Amino acid sequence: MLKVLKKIQGIQSEKHFRPLILFAILFLSISCFIQTGTASDELTNDDCIKCHTSTALMVEENGGKHKTAVTCLTCHPGHPPMVSKAKIIPVCSECHAGKPHYALKKCNTCHTNPHAPLKMKLAANLTAPCVSCHSQQGKELKENVSRHSKLFCTTCHKTHKQIPSCLDCHQGHTDDMSNKDCLTCHPAHRPLVITYGQDIPNKYCAACHQRVANALIKSETRHSKLACVFCHKDRHKFVPQCETCHGTPHPAVLIAKFPKCIMCHTGAHSLGKEVKK
Repeated sequence: MLKVLKKIQGIQSEKHFRPLILFAILFLSISCFIQTGTASDELTNDDCIKCHTSTALMVEENGGKHKTAVTCLTCHPGHPPMVSKAKIIPVCSECHAGKPHYALKKCNTCHTNPHAPLKMKLAANLTAPCVSCHSQQGKELKENVSRHSKLFCTTCHKTHKQIPSCLDCHQGHTDDMSNKDCLTCHPAHRPLVITYGQDIPNKYCAACHQRVANALIKSETRHSKLACVFCHKDRHKFVPQCETCHGTPHPAVLIAKFPKCIMCHTGAHSLGKEVKK
């Protein structure tokens, strides 16, 4: 049936093929009658397709749940003159209710065609309609304030389901970073909640922490041989205690006089062995 519809759609614009279109419609009608063996007074989807071929194809290709969960007659109960035109086109709220997103007005602002409901045309500067459906992302942006929280959803997502690359707006820490590398540490909707694994190279950290990175390299201590994430495990701004690795290497009397390691070892990245110029 779908192949026949596509053929009909392809020739609708040619006036000299109109007799062929009428023949095709007649053929479909006869076929339906032969298959059922009886003529029914009730309309079916096959009856709708005879005239509304382009709409049927649209639903077939982009209908989403409007293709799988409903039929033509679920939404359009009958046809003029048996049913008035005022009752043919339903309002969205007849089926879509019970969720915050469904309480929004003017559904067709974004869902411009009910026969392809998820092929949306998004207006500029939208946020509230988006987070009414994508509530988790809205919660993350609100609870983890960053510059992203001040943007409209459509600033980044120009069309529905479009996920932009971080590098469209942000410069990578290094020239060889990919969008996947960015997302390894920075979740898009809470970018300052930075978490990472043990495979993050020092150069990613050094891009922001250049001073301490230089101090670490120049010190030539055992610390300089370690990855940043060896000490600063799992999450950004985590600062370990020296005793985690070193225990208490000095006598109690010395520790009593100098209770903090950095009182002698003036920085964890140089250990008091700064390079003198």
